[in-house]
Amino acid sequence: MGRAYQNRKESMAKTSDMKAKVYSRYGREIYVSAKSGGTDPASNLTLRSLIERAKKDQVPSHVIDKALEKAKGGAGEDYAAARYEGYGPGGSMAIIECLTDNPNRTFGDVRQAFTKTKSKIGTPGSVSHMFDHAAIFVFAYDDEEAVLEALMEADVDVTDIENEDGKITVFAPNTDYFKAKTALLDRCGELDFDVDEIQFIPHAFTEVTGDDVALFEKFLSMLNDLDDVQQVYHNVENA
Repeated sequence: MGRAYQNRKESMAKTSDMKAKVYSRYGREIYVSAKSGGTDPASNLTLRSLIERAKKDQVPSHVIDKALEKAKGGAGEDYAAARYEGYGPGGSMAIIECLTDNPNRTFGDVRQAFTKTKSKIGTPGSVSHMFDHAAIFVFAYDDEEAVLEALMEADVDVTDIENEDGKITVFAPNTDYFKAKTALLDRCGELDFDVDEIQFIPHAFTEVTGDDVALFEKFLSMLNDLDDVQQVYHNVENA
């Protein structure tokens, strides 16, 4: 119980450049989801979640609408998901998720972030086995037993459920995301999710100290500056 997770709060970006990058990432992710799963949020739960999260992060509606219209047109960029992982400064571990139209370019850019911070990019699976790939839902509700019952009836393999200060947190395998969300909405009605994501959660956290602190900050900064990078997960505490 009480496992930590990274809640994306990209709306905290203060400069126009940072906001533009956040908008671009949401636009790309919405476009890919709509193109692959359909442009109707009612039948595409991933798209629905993305749009809800984008609105909470204050992404302008014209950015969302543009991505949806682009997907409806059928043409446009052909993005593919790419995931890289390895060891960052101070023995930390990182998983980087990307959407790219040029895998060779993206790999080279990500590898450079590793090499320029005395880090080492790894092969697939080199560190991801030290993370849980989980669906996470956080929402206000007062009946934990009813939530658990609904999930069990939907054959969701709930790995953890917490109830703290009127907020329920549900952890389930990433493969059960759709089943879990559908069961929650069917039982609880329209929910305003604080968190509705699939994330990589480290089994244990580590502390980076000394000169490695600045290196780790540079490592994250270099990755977050890359247009193709959508999300960076790591096991560094308080970073």
